Amino acid sequence: MASTDLHINDRVVIAGWELTEQFVLAGGPGGQNVNKVSTAVQLFFNLRGSPALSDAVKARAARIAGRRLSKDGVLMIEASRFRSQERNREDARERLKELLLQALAPPPPPRKKTRPTKGSIERRLKAKAGRSEVKKMRERPRDD
Repeated sequence: MASTDLHINDRVVIAGWELTEQFVLAGGPGGQNVNKVSTAVQLFFNLRGSPALSDAVKARAARIAGRRLSKDGVLMIEASRFRSQERNREDARERLKELLLQALAPPPPPRKKTRPTKGSIERRLKAKAGRSEVKKMRERPRDD
């Protein structure tokens, strides 16, 4: 179990008891070390059951997490980028923090519909007429 709290921002702190870590064998480079030592980290966080997050943030985080979220609402982040267990542990916690920061950000305001300006309409029509002239000049000359 992860013992230290994870500080997301000045208002949100994930308690250490909410995070569970599991160490597994990692693939990739590392020689003999990769076959003997469990350096990859699987960080589990019960997103649905967390008291630190609001329902809106949980919904946004679930959408961002995608396939990393189980049907039970548990988020799993696997980190095996580094060869040491401690650096993979930090990497997994940092990736969870980034995901939650992204979910905490308010959604962008809806786009307001605008009409094109009169000048932009005229420029577009002039450009279309110019392209039309270029294409007419490519035609075979007519025998009159």
